[in-house]
Amino acid sequence: MVSAATPRTGRRAATRRPSGRPRSAIRRRDALVGYLFIAPQLLGAVALVIAPLIAVLYLSLHDWNPLASTFTFIGLDNYTKMFSDPSFLDSLEASGYFSLGLVVLNVTLALALAVLLNQKLPGTTAFRTFFFSPVVVSLVAWSIVWSFLLQYDGGINGFLSAIGVQGPNWLRSGPTAMASVIVVQVFKNVGLNMILFLAALQGVPMELREAARIDGAREWRVFRSVTLPMISPTVLLVSVITVIGSLEVFAQIAVLTGGGPGNSTTVLVYYLYQRAFKYHQFGFASAIGVVLFLIVLVLTLAQFQTRKRWVHDEV
Repeated sequence: MVSAATPRTGRRAATRRPSGRPRSAIRRRDALVGYLFIAPQLLGAVALVIAPLIAVLYLSLHDWNPLASTFTFIGLDNYTKMFSDPSFLDSLEASGYFSLGLVVLNVTLALALAVLLNQKLPGTTAFRTFFFSPVVVSLVAWSIVWSFLLQYDGGINGFLSAIGVQGPNWLRSGPTAMASVIVVQVFKNVGLNMILFLAALQGVPMELREAARIDGAREWRVFRSVTLPMISPTVLLVSVITVIGSLEVFAQIAVLTGGGPGNSTTVLVYYLYQRAFKYHQFGFASAIGVVLFLIVLVLTLAQFQTRKRWVHDEV
């Protein structure tokens, strides 16, 4: 009996967990290591995002003018004053026009260029470099060059006069000034969206498009029913990035038009800058910043909420 029980005891001993640290201690150690890895990102988010947002919200409830040494709690008076200010309403309208024009032109042109480059035609490398190079150029330098080109006696009107066309004073008329700023910004950033679309197009399986062609679909139907749904996640990404960027424009406005003529190109960020650094109304400017943050947040959430209707593989 003893000899028969011995093997069973040996097998139990062999399957027993080797002695060492308790399982709870190992889990605590792994959790600590994980927290240490995310600590830099978490501290950066708190210091550079969350804390400034809280500070701006706090300042928006005060009347703060450093030159007059005033810092008085006034509650929601800044918001009441802001929404009754015609200049604020003009800046909202200008931001709407700028964002709409920029998003439509940028996304459409970037997608068209990406489709063209995906055809593997001769010279596509040089073509790609030509459209992407403005992305890495300094924004201020880019805007200064375009400010000279868009002058009444600048390069663009000089070219137009050579072919018998009298060009307008692009930056001194409301409609043409806004259109000029939009086009300058489109040419600046269209290369980045083009590369994103090109990467997405190259990831679409060729078999799907070939199967659609065999079924009798024309090229436009293949693009609309096969290619576009497959790259819809990239369309969502590009749309979100472009919308957010369009509401943060500042340098182009400051260099090209200075918000003029009148208030026709005074977008929200430039209006905030004027209130803070020209009139020294930092509490009022903080209220504008809060409203701008809410607008960006609402538009971004709206795009994510509608993605289930048109983005491929979203559930």
